[in-house]
Amino acid sequence: MLDREQVQKVAHLARLELTSEEEESFTTQLGSILDYFEQLSELDTTNVQPMTRAIELSNVTRPDEIKKEVEPEELLREAPEQEDLFFRVPQILSSDEG
Repeated sequence: MLDREQVQKVAHLARLELTSEEEESFTTQLGSILDYFEQLSELDTTNVQPMTRAIELSNVTRPDEIKKEVEPEELLREAPEQEDLFFRVPQILSSDEG
């Protein structure tokens, strides 16, 4: 069974400040969770394959397709501002930072 001192230690490690009421509540709640895991450990899982999730998932991806290359000038026509062959964007760092 989990005691209050163990809850205080976990709270300290997690950098949590708990009131005495919260400590008491968490002692009961965490104790119930640990009791449930104790029940689960009694199950025979010798024929159960390890898995990462309860249902199988797979990514839906599209095949890579080569498309027509776009000329830089064509892209730059869509830009709000440009400078030579570059997109002009607002400065986000000042020159005095270093």
